[in-house]
Amino acid sequence: MKVVIIGGGPAGMMAAISAAKSGNKVILLEKNKALGRKLLITGKGRCNITSSLQMSEFIQNTPGNGRFLYSCFEQFTNQDIIKILKENGLEVKKERGNRIFPVTDKAESVLNCFEKELKRHHVEVKTNRQVTEICTTMGEKVQRIVGVRCISNEEIKADKVILATGGKSYPRNWFYG
Repeated sequence: MKVVIIGGGPAGMMAAISAAKSGNKVILLEKNKALGRKLLITGKGRCNITSSLQMSEFIQNTPGNGRFLYSCFEQFTNQDIIKILKENGLEVKKERGNRIFPVTDKAESVLNCFEKELKRHHVEVKTNRQVTEICTTMGEKVQRIVGVRCISNEEIKADKVILATGGKSYPRNWFYG
């Protein structure tokens, strides 16, 4: 199966890795010239990776109704992300408030681990690809996804599309200068 992931942040990179581990041919599309732009500014450039809390306690401390996260965190926990980082040569440390940071104190170290995982699982990464449309066709009584179209008019065929574009968390002129 061919899977296209739209968005090259941490969620998109993890979705791509997971899809590739499941045996899919995966293409990761990012509109910027590089992956993980917002990741590089998290934690004041240090990257607060996760929490060391047990999942039940983590969910209890999630604002709003954190119970909807139970099924997600049964599949992939904070310990799983730490394991991936360690497998790629990055040690982590616990700081006040149960926050987990890379020992390097550099968000770039975390991004490098994600990029190693993408390469290891043969994910095709395409940067400078702004997606403008998820293409569909009408099948028997149901619409189905057939790919995506980029601003350049490039069409990329896909059996499945995962949208992992994140949200607006900083003023555009601040980040891009």
